[in-house]
Amino acid sequence: MAAAAALLGAVIGSFLNVVIHRLPLGESLVSPGSHCPSCGAAVRARDNVPVLSWLLLQGRCRHCGAPISPRYPIVEAITAAAFAAVVAIRGFDDDLWLELPFVACLIALAGIDLDHKLLPNKIVYPMAVWGVVATALFESGDLVEHLIAGAGAFTFLLLAVLAYPSGMGMGDVKLGGAMGVYLGLSVIPALLAAFLTGTVFGLAIIAREGAQARKKAVPFGIFLAIGGLVGVLAGPELIDAYKSTFL
Repeated sequence: MAAAAALLGAVIGSFLNVVIHRLPLGESLVSPGSHCPSCGAAVRARDNVPVLSWLLLQGRCRHCGAPISPRYPIVEAITAAAFAAVVAIRGFDDDLWLELPFVACLIALAGIDLDHKLLPNKIVYPMAVWGVVATALFESGDLVEHLIAGAGAFTFLLLAVLAYPSGMGMGDVKLGGAMGVYLGLSVIPALLAAFLTGTVFGLAIIAREGAQARKKAVPFGIFLAIGGLVGVLAGPELIDAYKSTFL
């Protein structure tokens, strides 16, 4: 089942590439079909196989030879690996209706935030709505907990933005709220992982570039996405480990 999830993830990752590229530009996600950004030639089905086609074509368009960004196979491979990990660790059950769309949205948002420093409401709002609906359908007994977690994460990040406006934006706040809806109490280790990875990255940039690095804006949505994945894969276990160690 994990292998099947990886195949599904690779296909979904191919679509996420379209979302990452077109959504911020206000372009249709459906039309036109996949095409070379340099010569405009339509990409044939045989050249649109996730990861493999890019490798076989050596990262170039079959028609004009223009280079194709390695981001495409990277997103496909990350989505495949993430889907496989979720199924392998969390199991094959109805919760996948909550977990896999959540992971897919995180990857799309991280890609867009990396390119544009933007977390589009067109993804975050439907993501939050589906989180509530899916939780009500498949984890109805946990719905109140998840709603409280969403409100708590939203409030926590809002206070962080008010205290340090240059560090994050309202897009991060709304994404944090959506993460709480999906993760419930696991949003706590998810946010801790986000801040930890963000801090480590920031310190690494400062160590490499010195004081100039302080002027750079770092897209925090990427670290929230990493934290969200940690919350899905290990959130309950991290909470249990904390309880058994400190409580």
